Amino acid sequence: MMKSEVKTSLLDNMIGVGDSVLLEPLTEDTFLENLKNRFDHREIYTYIGSVVISVNPYRQLPIYTPDKVEEYRNRNFYELSPHIYALADEAYRSLRDQDKDQCILITGESGAGKTEASKLVMSYVAAVCGKGAEVNQVKEQLLQSNPVLEAFGNAKTMRNDNSSRFGKYMDIEFDFKGDPLGGVISNYLLEKSRVVKQPRGERNFHIFYQLLSGGSEDLLKQLKLEREFNQYNYLCLDSAKVNGVDDAANFRTVKNAMQIVGFMDDEVELVLEVVAAVLKLGNIEFKPESRVNGLDESRIQDKNELKEICELLGQDQAVLERAFSFRTVEAKQEKVSTTLNVAQAYYARDALAKNLYNRLFTWLVNRINESIKAQTKVRKKVMGVLDIYGFEIFENNSFEQFIINYCNEKLQQIFIELTLKEEQEEYIKEGIEWTHIEYFNNAIICELIENNTNGILAMLDEECLRPGTVTDETFLEKLNQICAVHERFESRMSKSSRFLNDTTLPHNCFRIQHYAGKVMYHVEGFVDKNNDLLYRDLSQAMWKTNHVLVKALFPEGNPAKMSLKRPPTAGSQFKASVATLMKNLQTKNPNYIRCIKPNDQKTPHVFTEALVCHQVRYLGLMENVRVRRAGYAFKQPYESCLERYKMLCSQTWPHWRQGARDGVKVLLTELQIPPEEFSYGRSKIFIRNPRTLFELEDLRKRRLEDLATLIQKIYRGWKCRTHFLLMKKSQITISAWTKRHFQRKKYLHLKSVTLIIQSYIRGWKARKLLRELKYQKLCEESATTIAAYWRGFQARRELKRLKEEARRKHAVAVIWAYWLGLKVRREYRKFFRANAGRKIYEFIVQRIMQKYFLELKKKLPSMSPTETTWPAQPYLFLDNTHTELKRIFHLWRCKKYRDQFTAQKRAIFEEKLEASELFKDKKALYANSVSQPFQGDYLEISKNPKYQKLTGAVEEKILLADVVNKINRANGKGAPRIFLLTQSNFFIADQKSGQIKSTIPVMDITSVSVSKQTDGLFAVHLKEGSTAAAKGDFLFTSDRLIEIITKLYRTIFFKTNQKINVEINNEFLVQFNQDKVCVKFIQGAQKNGNLPACKRKNNRLLEVTVP
Repeated sequence: MMKSEVKTSLLDNMIGVGDSVLLEPLTEDTFLENLKNRFDHREIYTYIGSVVISVNPYRQLPIYTPDKVEEYRNRNFYELSPHIYALADEAYRSLRDQDKDQCILITGESGAGKTEASKLVMSYVAAVCGKGAEVNQVKEQLLQSNPVLEAFGNAKTMRNDNSSRFGKYMDIEFDFKGDPLGGVISNYLLEKSRVVKQPRGERNFHIFYQLLSGGSEDLLKQLKLEREFNQYNYLCLDSAKVNGVDDAANFRTVKNAMQIVGFMDDEVELVLEVVAAVLKLGNIEFKPESRVNGLDESRIQDKNELKEICELLGQDQAVLERAFSFRTVEAKQEKVSTTLNVAQAYYARDALAKNLYNRLFTWLVNRINESIKAQTKVRKKVMGVLDIYGFEIFENNSFEQFIINYCNEKLQQIFIELTLKEEQEEYIKEGIEWTHIEYFNNAIICELIENNTNGILAMLDEECLRPGTVTDETFLEKLNQICAVHERFESRMSKSSRFLNDTTLPHNCFRIQHYAGKVMYHVEGFVDKNNDLLYRDLSQAMWKTNHVLVKALFPEGNPAKMSLKRPPTAGSQFKASVATLMKNLQTKNPNYIRCIKPNDQKTPHVFTEALVCHQVRYLGLMENVRVRRAGYAFKQPYESCLERYKMLCSQTWPHWRQGARDGVKVLLTELQIPPEEFSYGRSKIFIRNPRTLFELEDLRKRRLEDLATLIQKIYRGWKCRTHFLLMKKSQITISAWTKRHFQRKKYLHLKSVTLIIQSYIRGWKARKLLRELKYQKLCEESATTIAAYWRGFQARRELKRLKEEARRKHAVAVIWAYWLGLKVRREYRKFFRANAGRKIYEFIVQRIMQKYFLELKKKLPSMSPTETTWPAQPYLFLDNTHTELKRIFHLWRCKKYRDQFTAQKRAIFEEKLEASELFKDKKALYANSVSQPFQGDYLEISKNPKYQKLTGAVEEKILLADVVNKINRANGKGAPRIFLLTQSNFFIADQKSGQIKSTIPVMDITSVSVSKQTDGLFAVHLKEGSTAAAKGDFLFTSDRLIEIITKLYRTIFFKTNQKINVEINNEFLVQFNQDKVCVKFIQGAQKNGNLPACKRKNNRLLEVTVP
């Protein structure tokens, strides 16, 4: 089987008990011991029926890998060991396949791992649902909304380094295929008081520290912030740094997440400006002042912080300053303005900071909802994920703990109701008789808090709206009057005499017996926190800002929409939100994750039983187990039950051919299990007592051991038989190979002997035949030799005869020739004597010329045109000929050399020739330039991206591009410039930026002046009255002076058909503005190597020092 096909059961390889419903005996001690045992073995998940208990391990465990996702995908809830993925998969498949809306309720105290659990659920759903570009984008946006909300809504507390300080409920919407379409997020009760004050050892919201740590210097300067935390009063310094938390990296993650979710860059900038403004509000300090009428008022000590806040928010400083100093009260048509003392001013400052941050957080949630909401209007399936604060019992419990615990009471109420409802519906569906289950109903506590007439929230609202003096003490008095007789309410000041002497209950407190235990609440701050009052002057000041976001956060500040109606209290708003949440949850199928914190030190491997016991009690886990066990402790489909236990019955093992229900009946009948211990449903078997299930497991374990023994016996027999047959086969094979070896060896010996005998016989026969052939050949060779000698003798005799005959004929011919010669000489003797001298002379001259040319051919010099050697003159009478031949050869050699030139090379030599005519024997620098080729474009303008702008500005072909030093007309100092020459103009451009400084048409150049020395300074004289000559002539220095002036000379000649004057002198005049200045070259020591040093002596003289 492949890994993905391996099937195990919840009951296999258990550490402790995976489902607490099966725990036997069921007590609080055994429950805690089971959790601890599993926790010690890295089993952090335990079931209570379909409820998942998650114990925070405070470390990374290898149980969330992609392989684990595939392992739990499309599996039955109880098929594998307990895991949060099993619950997520069950919820997702119910939504996808059964069209049931789901909700996952995650509860637990701070630090128990609620936020991480919600992330795991969302990541699992994202992994198992459909794929595709659009679907992946929706999944990514849903997942990336978490870092944004965590940055603005989470903080480091004593119990948790990443504690959620708000409640979050997310509805994820799916289409009919189960692919995500979008989502909607609801937030509940952000702990905005944390903005202005944090308990010792805790931090403000993450975003403040992330911004200061990860923001760039430019961003902080733009937001008028300093990087040090100690610069801000709203930041707690003793815990500003958290071990293992990189605020700078988290800030980059948040910005990236905001971009993925859909925030625009300007929106991110607006949000950070508001965060910076909230941070700087805490630095505003007030000082008291007394007025003439004796009233106290306040003034801002340092207005610099106020000024920077107003600059951030686009606010008039005077408006905000007045809002911090005065309060306007309106009643009907009257307006009364009163001054604020120092305490009231600090209250107004903190109230503004809290409201500004709270409204910013609400805006962020709404903005995220705009991005992640489903774009289609088709019917959607919904999965809700609720991550909300757990039950809180602190040493000092205030208004926040009161409404948090009220929310948990409502969640506990719906949890019990839906759990019982689920059990009852399954029993009815399976046809099992339903028996009433006794449990604690916390509706009486919910009624005490939320009753519209006599509830604590209603009385708190009534007290806040009552005219006259309203204090926390008057609110407590009212509670003592109305709630005194309530069995769940306790107070020393009530009419009930039960608690008059209870010293554990202070006079300014009241106590409520919640389902999780008794909680004592201090009434101090209840009225103010419920009022959540922000002075109207501050609202109007915020609305008057030019900051788009801040203006939108305070719509009530608009004078046109101003209302005298009192805004709803915080308690009534939260009560309405909870009612809406409960109504929403009741329409969905619930799935529960109960998170437990094992210790307060946030340390792995530590399990504090007292702390866990406290959480088990207030989460009502034992009561939940009892409710689950009130009817039947265990239920399982017939198919799964038969598959697991069929080996216990001989009739069902190994295969049962009939229905699964009938097989289970046969199985239980043969095992003689009492009928009262189980019931038959329509599709499941229900087992009442866990002991019965464990007995079945013990029987199965023993039977599996027997089966394992049987399998081992059969396997060992098979293995021995296989080994025996293998040995037998091996023996036969070895025998066959041995016999083959010996037979082959005998055969090879016989073959060797036979071959030797055959070889000897063949040798004897061959030698005999050889002797016969040799004798026959010898006879044939003897006859041939005799015949050859005979024919040779005859040939030599005939040759001798022919030679004698030829000698005689030759003698006759010689005699005849001498005779004819004698006759001719006698006849022509008189003519020969007259012409002999001239003929001999011509013959001798001809032979001398022939010899001269042959020797000259051997001694010709090389084909180089620069070669000056020539062979020495051998004869005086050939002097002119020798010289002329030297000239002709040189011309022919030059022609051959020129014929090899390309057009480009020809142009370079023409320029070299022109340079020679201009500077040879006139300029000392010329000799150094002869061996250097003229390249023209030394900067490769067209290829260098640095000069792309310059290339676009120059449209013509560039003939020369080089860096020269331009001499300042005023002080003689040089500055590097780019010198560009085209067919019509030459340009002077800045070397760094490539910007053109001057453009001079070549037709405006009248002459060029240089010295006779080895320096590279030259002057370009311009036509008077031309645009280019407005500042006067130009002075440059360059090591490539010869090439620059030559190209400039030829360009002007080709353009105007006129040659400009090139003046070579150690003194010459230049025109600077309206003055004629003499440039004089003197010799002296150089400071800058070979570069000439220019110094302006006066208005009429510029000295140039050259080596």
